[in-house]
Amino acid sequence: MQMNFILDGGAVSFEIGHCTVAGWTGRDAKAIQHHIDELAAIGVKPPSTVPLYYRTSFGMLTQAPVIEVVGKGTSGEVEPLVIAKDGVLYLGLASDHTDRELEAHSVALSKQICAKPVANTIWKFDDVADHLEQIELKSWIREGDSDEWVPYQEGTIASIRPLSDLIEGSGLKSAGASGKAAAMLCGTFGAKGGVRPARSFKMAMNDPVRGLSITHSYDIVELPEIA
Repeated sequence: MQMNFILDGGAVSFEIGHCTVAGWTGRDAKAIQHHIDELAAIGVKPPSTVPLYYRTSFGMLTQAPVIEVVGKGTSGEVEPLVIAKDGVLYLGLASDHTDRELEAHSVALSKQICAKPVANTIWKFDDVADHLEQIELKSWIREGDSDEWVPYQEGTIASIRPLSDLIEGSGLKSAGASGKAAAMLCGTFGAKGGVRPARSFKMAMNDPVRGLSITHSYDIVELPEIA
């Protein structure tokens, strides 16, 4: 699948042929337990081990401003996105949009059924490597018919297990050395007020050292569930 990005003010394209979603990647044990607890509150079973790597169809990655979902039980999560291509790493921004109702039955299936929105700007990983953990991630949701954006998530990459560990554990570099690029969503942190659906999701990744930001927003269209 072809994806186009803005990189250093220019354009770059990747043929993506592999996608992984890393789950349960919090660095702090209490933060992991908090996320486990908030998902347990909506019926999700705890993981067998942490972190876990879920293979997801690369065709679910999208840069569209609208995604369609089935039913009212889905929600987004702001996450770092790492892309590997021919030994070079890139850092971007994505949302692990997930079907929470299906998650109570199978986390793997819940990851595989929803589109994964991706921002259209990326950075070279080496350009941020020396201050990677200072990079900030934020998300907002718009609920109901209100136009007001409500703060939903906020933290830094320091809250997530070291990305170098996730890259190593997932085999991302090997997957991205086959002629096509490989992508991995790298996990998230808890939601303010608990995990819940929304009509719109907005996310940002801020580099305070270089004064740069990546942003993306998308609307969620609910398709009816037909019994």
